Amino acid sequence: MSVTNGGSSAGPADGGVVWDFFVSYTQADRGWAEWIAWQLEDAGYRVLVQAWDFVPGSNWARGMDDGVRMSARTVAVLSGAYFRSVFGTAEWQAAWAADPLGEQRKLLVARVEDCPRPGVLAQVVGIDIFDRSQDQARTVLLQAAELAITGARAKPPTPPPFPADTAPSAGATGATGGIQVGDVSAPDGQAVGVNYGQVAQIRTPQTQQGNS
Repeated sequence: MSVTNGGSSAGPADGGVVWDFFVSYTQADRGWAEWIAWQLEDAGYRVLVQAWDFVPGSNWARGMDDGVRMSARTVAVLSGAYFRSVFGTAEWQAAWAADPLGEQRKLLVARVEDCPRPGVLAQVVGIDIFDRSQDQARTVLLQAAELAITGARAKPPTPPPFPADTAPSAGATGATGGIQVGDVSAPDGQAVGVNYGQVAQIRTPQTQQGNS
């Protein structure tokens, strides 16, 4: 079998594996699927995605079967429409069945909207890319791909901040009687903002009692 992928011809290798990732999605999320496939291919991975690889005249069912069987890993583009899809369900379940304990990390779950993760999918550690900037989403996606392939730990390259240095001091209040962290305010309590392991806190100027 010979498959055209990314402008080159790929043949079975690594025990029948042709692609590093098969992007499983429903048509409602085609835009997300193509974005994910592009980022992965741009990073040097071999990717199979229906939008690009199932050309007119090809057998759709055969392509899906090849995608699941001959890809090292499946990326499930998870949305409400996806988990209602019969074919999407069959694809992620096939990947899960091949590695139910997640030891080979054959199933990656990428949520593209704020939706529940039903059944077994709730047990698979996944990523969210819908609530981030494009650069952040790409970073998260490629980090997940690398960790899935290498099995490495997600230990950050720099030490985490000392918690005592980032915790709000007792009695500290802002202009509205609270604390502002980034774009999030906590009028009467404490707020903690976390961005890739870095905690940032911004206190608004304290209102002096008795000022007019």
